[in-house]
Amino acid sequence: MVNKHEFVNCRTNNICKNMSLNTEPSTAEATCNRRKRKNIASTAHEEAKRLKTVQGAEETQDCGRSSRSPRISVLLDRLQQPITPSELTELLHYAALGKTGGIKQPSWCRLHHQKKVKAVNVVIVEGVTQSLFYKHYVTLRHLRTNYTTRLTFTASSTDLASGIFSGEVSKSDDPSVSQRHNGSSELHKALRIHPVIGKFGTQRKGLTAYVLPAEELIKRHYPVKGMPGFEEFVCTDCVDCLTDSSPLFGLDCEMCLTEKGYELARVSLVDSDGKCVLDDLVKPQNRILDYLTRFSGITAAMLQPITTTLRNVQVKLRALLPSNAVLVGHSLNNDLIALKLIHQHVIDTSLLYRREFGQRFKLKVLAETVLNRQIQTEEKMGHNPIEDAVAALELAQYFIKTGPRQVVELHLQELWGYTILEESSDCEPAPTPSLRFADVLRTLGRSVAFLGRRSDIALDLSNQQWHNSDKEALASFRRQNKRPFLSVLQFSSLSDHLKKCCRHREHQRVCANLRDTCVVFAGPFPAAFSEREVRRLFSCCGPVRNIKILNATVRVHAEVEFERLEGALLALNTLNGLDLQGQSIKVQRPVNESTLDVDLTLEALMCDHTSHLYALKSTSSIAEGMRTSARVNGHTSDAKCSVVTSVKTVNGQRAQAKSKLCEETVRETFGHFGTVERVDLLPKAGKHTRHAYIKFESSEGKHAALSSSEDLRKENYFVCPSLTPPHLPSWAALTSPVTSVDPDIEDEERTHMRTSSQEQEVDLVMGKLDRRLQKLFTFLPEGTLSVVVLLGHTSARGDLPGLCLMEVKRGS
Repeated sequence: MVNKHEFVNCRTNNICKNMSLNTEPSTAEATCNRRKRKNIASTAHEEAKRLKTVQGAEETQDCGRSSRSPRISVLLDRLQQPITPSELTELLHYAALGKTGGIKQPSWCRLHHQKKVKAVNVVIVEGVTQSLFYKHYVTLRHLRTNYTTRLTFTASSTDLASGIFSGEVSKSDDPSVSQRHNGSSELHKALRIHPVIGKFGTQRKGLTAYVLPAEELIKRHYPVKGMPGFEEFVCTDCVDCLTDSSPLFGLDCEMCLTEKGYELARVSLVDSDGKCVLDDLVKPQNRILDYLTRFSGITAAMLQPITTTLRNVQVKLRALLPSNAVLVGHSLNNDLIALKLIHQHVIDTSLLYRREFGQRFKLKVLAETVLNRQIQTEEKMGHNPIEDAVAALELAQYFIKTGPRQVVELHLQELWGYTILEESSDCEPAPTPSLRFADVLRTLGRSVAFLGRRSDIALDLSNQQWHNSDKEALASFRRQNKRPFLSVLQFSSLSDHLKKCCRHREHQRVCANLRDTCVVFAGPFPAAFSEREVRRLFSCCGPVRNIKILNATVRVHAEVEFERLEGALLALNTLNGLDLQGQSIKVQRPVNESTLDVDLTLEALMCDHTSHLYALKSTSSIAEGMRTSARVNGHTSDAKCSVVTSVKTVNGQRAQAKSKLCEETVRETFGHFGTVERVDLLPKAGKHTRHAYIKFESSEGKHAALSSSEDLRKENYFVCPSLTPPHLPSWAALTSPVTSVDPDIEDEERTHMRTSSQEQEVDLVMGKLDRRLQKLFTFLPEGTLSVVVLLGHTSARGDLPGLCLMEVKRGS
């Protein structure tokens, strides 16, 4: 086989846009015609059917996504439940070790493309509760905009840092540990440093364990999309995830020397049974200087009638290879460069049967030693690429089936040239392996670091640093030349500033403030208007938590509390000015201390949910009244629309039945605005589902839907930007009104009530925390799973929940 040339190899986030609360179409072009939408609805529906919702999604369902970066998602029902410290460590174990390390996907979330996670960083912030986060929501710009996943975190008195490092990885879930510890207890100590054992461990694994990861493809000079020098290379249609049952194909090429260097002259491809599916001679594009017949077996006479070009071969290979194919070859990078082909899933037999110091065995030697087969013999003129492709394929299949340990033991002397002398002094039993998470990572050669204030935890880490302030810990972390794989930073300074906070009262106040943003005042209503009729009317905007009838001296008003922020927003936009039996009602927010900055908070929430939309499906009669009030925009309408009394029956059936939503209809209606990634319906027991959250793949889909709100109203759909964080309802539900308070506690809290200047000081401290976290996030490498844990607060009076924010950093 001729030595071939090797070449040296070396996502844009959507920008959040502020949106007006007015959902009227901005331009004529942006407004979609209803008839056009119906014409393309079937196409949109077919496209939508191929998309899977996060609920019930498995890792294999993510294969078709265009983005191949690691990302994290949480099931909707779990978003509405707090997570515990043990559930967080469950995620960290999977992020660091993955399925190849025997760790299962966490039960409460999905980490997609785990193999591409480059590092894990956890920041533990003491003294900050979830209520403080939402009280200073506008100030915490980095945390609220750069972390798309946010969950309530169960406060705990146990030390979280100690739990992360010292938590045990279960034996049953960690074959990688048993490979390197339990398995090595029976190994001779000389074998424990063998290059094959050191790389792959001792136990048998599926083929996915031997597919070269992206970083090694670059290191070994494989063609990689986006890398310099491979701009003109053709990419195969690869899916992003494989299984151990993915098909193997053996590949080998022969080259000739031309004026431009080595060029492809013959290519052979065999399937997993060793059957040849492609064997073509190829006409080099440039003038041939040397046919290299001694190696390639190709002569001038053989190529003289050939018209097949490199482009023809590329087309054939793309057609022959399934999307989940794994190519096998010996120094396969040279073959792919000759083919000018990029294929991301490869097994290189020269890297399976490893030698010391980076040296490689020849394919001929491996075939003779392992397969007992003679190839590339002297009597043959040149190499037979079919024969070489089959040999490489069978070497890979043998390695996978036999396992690295047996391969080494069976061929130790023939391939690696030494024998083990059975001496009792040499065969020392291995110590009992540690299953601590930190120890497991270090066993695998991954560095671990902790930076924070000295405490009582015995982490027993070689790289732990104690600092007196958060600023020092951050500066020390950023000075590190080599970034650790797992790093935990503990920020404690903020808790000193918050010791004077009346935490429980603070939590009650913040929850009350959040609920105030869900409240509207409405009226005046007709004199005989009942609470039931008010609920029926306002439930068209969203689930209603409570109705309170306010009987003024002359007229009837109502206080309406929605379960979600969007309900209040839609009520303000669509019901204000609605004509009820000849009387126009006014809908407005209450004005009190908690609602003074509500517009700022809502604008921040709107910007944070860049691709999320809230939609409701109303009945025809109510929708007509709501359309009228929206057009009038707060002024009295001439239309005498008796909204509530007209929703009784339509053709003998309740009108509300026609407003029922299902995922299929939502995708069909909204799919043409943009690719719908996820639909979350909001059902209530015994009620029809009429409210939904829609997540588009990009913000353009959301903007298009909002711009077409007038056309959507004609089909009884009302939309507004999504505002409610998915975990917020469960957190608010944790708070129960305080009916009685211990007098001593009440006096204590009255003593510690903060002044306005103290409030401003806390806001400045929270802003400083946010900026430090932003500096840290900027310093993290691409592909890092970043977790920020606001610990919450524990005391004898009860625990206040914290917050867990997660994101996998992508390239800018």
